[in-house]
Amino acid sequence: MTTTVNALDFFLWGIFPYITLAIVIGGTIWRYKTDQFGWTTRSSQIYESRLLRIASPMFHYGILVVLVGHIVGLVIPKSWTDAVGISEHFYHLNALVLGSIAAVATLIGLFAMIYRRRTSATVFRATTWNDKMMYVALTSAIVLGSVATLFNAMEIEGHHNYRETVSVWFRSLFYFQPNIEAMASATTSFHIHVIVAMILFCLWPFTRLVHAFTAPLHYIFRPYIVYRSRGKRNHARGWSPVGTADSVNKDARTVERQHHH
Repeated sequence: MTTTVNALDFFLWGIFPYITLAIVIGGTIWRYKTDQFGWTTRSSQIYESRLLRIASPMFHYGILVVLVGHIVGLVIPKSWTDAVGISEHFYHLNALVLGSIAAVATLIGLFAMIYRRRTSATVFRATTWNDKMMYVALTSAIVLGSVATLFNAMEIEGHHNYRETVSVWFRSLFYFQPNIEAMASATTSFHIHVIVAMILFCLWPFTRLVHAFTAPLHYIFRPYIVYRSRGKRNHARGWSPVGTADSVNKDARTVERQHHH
């Protein structure tokens, strides 16, 4: 792989990723320390719930599958799948099919949520400029990722295996030895997708997306809430007498007499 690396490549693939990481970590800590009450999705379900009940699960489940696909594609080296007998054709075919289904579900859910915000007056009034900026960045990252995948499958930009370029560069970041040449060798569609994704992560701590860092996973394992339980203690019927100073003194004198006897 021989690719000329220029100053822009050095910044985009060697410096900007660490700037993004610093903003994500620093911004998240700052947000948590200064705006814990704002650490929320600012749910608008109270204003409109019919469309939200369809759009929100579709988006969240879709984006979860997309995230898992990215982790598998970026973190697991090609040599590992080769070692267990998974061919490149089989790998890319499954990644394309499952990824396309997840991407379509994610985009339908996302566009439905945007449509809901535009058409519901009460929801639109609760939408801030921060939300609009977040929706633009999020939609752009998902759409551009889908375009890059489609271009790669159809070889519109020529034959390209992102596992030998983007994935190699991504893993090298964790060793603090970014393989700039590998990322520079990727196609333009992947370049644009990665740049927009890094911009999205820079915005992440300052938008409602921050709630993803504190997903209530413990809800899955929490016990059922018990409102009433059948205890062994027999409860008195009717109203129980309210303790007063006189009743307390009377009880004390009764106990004292029993003690003397």
